Amino acid sequence: MKNTSVILIILLFSLITSHTEGQSRKDFIHKYKNIAIREMERTGIPASITLAQGIFESGCGMSQLSQEANNHFGIKCHDWEGPTYHMDDDAENECFRKYENPEQSWIDHSEFLTSRPRYASLFNIPSTDYKAWAKGLKAAGYATNPQYAERLIKIIEEEQLYQYDHKVKHPTGIPAPTIPAEKIGKNTSVAPKASVNYHKREEIKNGIPCIEIKAGDTFSAISKYYGIKLKKLMAYNDKQDASLAVGQYVFLKRKKIRAARGYEFHRVKAGENLYLISQMYGVRLKSLILFNYIKADAPLEAGEKIYLRKRMGL
Repeated sequence: MKNTSVILIILLFSLITSHTEGQSRKDFIHKYKNIAIREMERTGIPASITLAQGIFESGCGMSQLSQEANNHFGIKCHDWEGPTYHMDDDAENECFRKYENPEQSWIDHSEFLTSRPRYASLFNIPSTDYKAWAKGLKAAGYATNPQYAERLIKIIEEEQLYQYDHKVKHPTGIPAPTIPAEKIGKNTSVAPKASVNYHKREEIKNGIPCIEIKAGDTFSAISKYYGIKLKKLMAYNDKQDASLAVGQYVFLKRKKIRAARGYEFHRVKAGENLYLISQMYGVRLKSLILFNYIKADAPLEAGEKIYLRKRMGL
């Protein structure tokens, strides 16, 4: 009887641990999937690979390195000229790159792979072939763990991360039709849910927390949930009116003057406007107007460059 009780306790603990780990993964994926997709579109690195590496290398953002240095990929200093963080790894007191926020880590991960010759052959592999990418990373020496490729593949298949590799444009590339604020919640097809947990839907863009809008969301509901004055919340998002579009982002703090390092410019896709681009990257609309010498409502042509960090031509 005693042995049976011990076995039951162990099984129960295992189930709880497994559930917690699974939830942690789900939260991590939700938080970073869009930047993984955006980086895939920019560089060709599969979103599934980046997400799996982030999960494995950072322990879903809970490792010492990710918590104290915002480094989600275990990238060491090498020729890094920015802030650093030291800790024991393969050797004592090794030097790792330190970032202002986790998003910079994801961008630098892309820059790290695209700028080093030993990874060049990976970019001949289709972005949908996650198995070949995982094996290629291990062969190129990204990690010393002999099971590195197998671990990445296992995570990708367990979490079905390969589904993100089939996206060919950023999810917010073309906005859904705008729903006036006064109509949201009155139309039965977009009626708000009785209880919305916005904390679980938070993402990070340019180091700023934000929420992707779903049918039923309103500026008013979000402002009440977080205790942010409605006028201030709208100002954070460069909004003069309370209309929202499904798929756009609402920032919970003021957007930054420029995009994160690595995002020098955005290549316009059909249907995009300057405001949408400012929300994609968490950059103030006034900055984009200044950087690109254009008006907020100026029509944009597909393929046109919109500068995100400095004035055009500088």
